[in-house]
Amino acid sequence: MTNKELTKLASELQTCGKVLLRIAETLQAPQDEKTAESETKEPVKKALTLEDVRKVAADKSRQGFTDEVRSLIQKHGANNLSGVDAAQYSALLKELEVLGHAE
Repeated sequence: MTNKELTKLASELQTCGKVLLRIAETLQAPQDEKTAESETKEPVKKALTLEDVRKVAADKSRQGFTDEVRSLIQKHGANNLSGVDAAQYSALLKELEVLGHAE
């Protein structure tokens, strides 16, 4: 081997050693820090909007469940979908989604 080849191999070994040291440091980090990092990366749930509920309600109505959709809206205290309280969107959406599914 030439001097140039030996120098290149030595440089690559140094790089490999540095990478191995970083891996070892990461593995030795306290578990609490790793957990805190992973918790902050969880996606935030998007709040349901009237449009989200309207899409499902319109789809169910097109499938022939217009009376059932109207009944669910009235059950949630409104005469039309825009009158439903936003706090009830989640419950209404769940009820709409099961329309047409055999029990």
